[in-house]
Amino acid sequence: MLGGGRLAALIDELTAARLTVATAESLTGGLLTAALTSVPGSSAVVRGGLVVYATDLKHTLAGVDPGLLAAHGPVHPEVAAALADGARRSCDALIGVGLTGVAGPDAQGGVSPGTWFVAAAGPAGLLTAQGSGGVGASDDETDDAAGAIAGGGDASPTLTRHRIRIAAVNAALTLLREHCAVGRR
Repeated sequence: MLGGGRLAALIDELTAARLTVATAESLTGGLLTAALTSVPGSSAVVRGGLVVYATDLKHTLAGVDPGLLAAHGPVHPEVAAALADGARRSCDALIGVGLTGVAGPDAQGGVSPGTWFVAAAGPAGLLTAQGSGGVGASDDETDDAAGAIAGGGDASPTLTRHRIRIAAVNAALTLLREHCAVGRR
């Protein structure tokens, strides 16, 4: 579990606030949904998840405007926002989370490895986060998410695909916590 139960606490907060979650994941390939569903009782809040790794699936499954994809490419903050909205609509959830980025080792469409964008659409409006070079999460948070996701990864400070993806997942978890705070009001 995350940090002695932080992930379980998030599921409890979402449940108490009567919030449901859906994801549309590109960069993370389902890791956020896997982390959320690692907690017993998560079925009360997790509606579903879309893995939209291929650019065309961002449109066909998550409803991202093809014009947006053509103008900015698949790794852009507006694409993350559209993924969040698409996840929410597709899965009939109160919160949608969209994650996109480049894990590397090569650049994609001129976007450097380690660049990622996360958006969460829900009761608090549209919340966003971004990172580059695998930063955006503390070492504790990186270790926490890695513990909840099978496969672990490289624990060294070396920039790796795993650390980049975990940083994005932890940013998404933070945005979900922010939606919980609004949902409790």
